[in-house]
Amino acid sequence: LRMYVEEGRSLNKPVRWCYFSDCFRYERPQKGRYRQFWQFGAELIGADSAMGDAEVIILGYDLLRTAGVKFVLRIGHLSFMRTLLADLDDEDKKKIRAFLDKREEEAAVSHLRRIGLDDLCDPLISLCSARTLDEVFAVIGEIPEAARIREMFSILDSSGIPYEINPAIARGLDYYTGVVFECFAEGLGAENQILGGGAYRLAHLFGGEDTPSAGFAIGFDRVMVAVGEESWIPWQPEVIIVNTGEGRDHALFVAGEFRANGIITMIDLMDRSFSAQMKAAGKSADYAVIIGKDEVKAGTVTLKDMKTGTQEMLTVPEAVRKLTSL
Repeated sequence: LRMYVEEGRSLNKPVRWCYFSDCFRYERPQKGRYRQFWQFGAELIGADSAMGDAEVIILGYDLLRTAGVKFVLRIGHLSFMRTLLADLDDEDKKKIRAFLDKREEEAAVSHLRRIGLDDLCDPLISLCSARTLDEVFAVIGEIPEAARIREMFSILDSSGIPYEINPAIARGLDYYTGVVFECFAEGLGAENQILGGGAYRLAHLFGGEDTPSAGFAIGFDRVMVAVGEESWIPWQPEVIIVNTGEGRDHALFVAGEFRANGIITMIDLMDRSFSAQMKAAGKSADYAVIIGKDEVKAGTVTLKDMKTGTQEMLTVPEAVRKLTSL
């Protein structure tokens, strides 16, 4: 937000920014929670709409899914709990929020009883256990934000992403202003939250005008732990292009096409003989792409599986499709 206020206020809105940086926290290190850690974040600045909120949530979901993380997405809205606790003084609200942030709902109920608000205990329990919007609004009634909230969840339903509604999310109630969402990964124990985000209005703190925004941050170190070292990089076939002298230009073209499609491709740089190139391919490559005068003339390649020894002549697009489908 500081950078937006200083450098980006003249940009057309909404502004879509992201960052990836190392950060620091002054806490006791433990698994998935280090003093120094890497964080990826994305911000949508200047969009005040249900579509904007949904876009940010979908982006966070897609990033974790693409990385191969197994996780649960939970979404709430601060107006849910804010409405229920509207009559509490600030100190009691803060305590209830702290209990909910630690997922200590029974402690929150006990605190309500201690301060003589027994009539709020059952509604709080019902709200924390609600998992549909109908159940939420049955507890708190219709609120001014209801139409926008329903629109946002309708957009998420249309996108097809799986999520859970969780009205008990209380992250940063002094920071966020509307929708809040979190992602929890498998296998990380107590430190299993790998993404947190929501809607906020903070530009004024840096000298800017009031600006609706939404964003999230991903703890990259936790993602690495959740995914595991072996599954972090998916297997891809390694290809060596073997060519005769007259096939060099076609080989360079084919290498460019393969690399543009994400295929790991090497080409001989030492003017070695055909047999020497094939020997090198047999040592390190999954496939050899053979290019001689016949392939140059036809505009094709011969794709050889170095494990089975089978080979076939293919067009360049056919070879790309085969290698990317493995």
